[in-house]
Amino acid sequence: MASGTKKQEKADENGRERIVQATTPAPGPENSGDDAGMTAGEQAQEERARQLAENPADPVVAEERMARDLRPRHFRDYVGQKAVVDSISIAVLAARKRGDTLDHALFHGPPGLGKTTIAHIIARELDSTLVHTSGPALERPADVVGLLSNLKTGDVLFIDEIHRLSHAVEEYLYSAMEDFRIDFMTGSGAFAKSINLPLQPFTLIGSTTRAGMLSAPLRERFGLSYHLDFYSTEELTQIVTRSAGILDVDIDSEGAFEIARRSRGTPRISNRLLRRVRDYAEVRHTGAVDKSVASEALGIEGVDSLGLDRLDRLYLTTLSKNYQGGPAGIQALAATINEDQQTLEDVVEPFLLKIGFIVRTPQGRRTTPEGFEHLGLQPGLDGPAGQGTLL
Repeated sequence: MASGTKKQEKADENGRERIVQATTPAPGPENSGDDAGMTAGEQAQEERARQLAENPADPVVAEERMARDLRPRHFRDYVGQKAVVDSISIAVLAARKRGDTLDHALFHGPPGLGKTTIAHIIARELDSTLVHTSGPALERPADVVGLLSNLKTGDVLFIDEIHRLSHAVEEYLYSAMEDFRIDFMTGSGAFAKSINLPLQPFTLIGSTTRAGMLSAPLRERFGLSYHLDFYSTEELTQIVTRSAGILDVDIDSEGAFEIARRSRGTPRISNRLLRRVRDYAEVRHTGAVDKSVASEALGIEGVDSLGLDRLDRLYLTTLSKNYQGGPAGIQALAATINEDQQTLEDVVEPFLLKIGFIVRTPQGRRTTPEGFEHLGLQPGLDGPAGQGTLL
């Protein structure tokens, strides 16, 4: 990469990890000295890197830098997901001792739980370059062939939302992951021929919120597969306290706990709510955050005592009132709420299921007695434990 990336490398406290954002094939050494031949996306990323290095006073740049700094940089700093972190850190250490590449790894689970953060830590612990792309960005086989052919030995290729890869692109990954080679056809008819392109050994890290949408052949080629679950309130309290120290927010233990217990078990939400509480404390109070200040701020944000936001409560209220607690199909709920069905399945329902406010049955979604109690409603005669009505 050009000068912007070099400045980022110098800014890294370890001087080791280099991150390449790739929406098209990563630039090779032949065009790394100038912007000639760079795509528009690469030029935009290069310019953003320069801004981050040269304009620290810019509020937008400061917010971006802040978001990056909140990520833990080493496994020892990572809070939560103990079983996952212990297992992957052992695999990383073993690979480093052998001087070998790490097995391909797949991380799956709800959004905001640290899948991308772990990928960054792996690359840093391996002293490797992290090439970051996403499933929707790899539209054609040529995209993935160019990207893979530019990887160096030991590089880490991180594909976010890997379940959104097209089948044509996915098939090129099979031989690349197993044998570190790509077979592709050139020409057509009588002039068609197969070309075998050898690749340097690399590590592919996939991240997905919908592991079930991955094809079996791709899923089975990952030597390491981990599910990330929601965090406990105690773990989130540690994360809020750590982030508050980085953001220079004066917060006590009760204030951190109040934010943590309303964060839906998700570190990303904890950090987002911490910023909103910080803003409220600076404008309406002295800047210090305690339990009462955090509660007031989160009340204004529409986050209740259990972390349910406006959309969560709308979903639960619609199911409980409009459909008398269910059963109700997800399509009917999405149409009633006027919200995308996938948003309800991926964002709203996982947490409501985890805290036991709804259940999924063959007939549809139902509200549990705990869900009715949280809304201050009485379960209907045909409640969650009763016999469903046949229509």
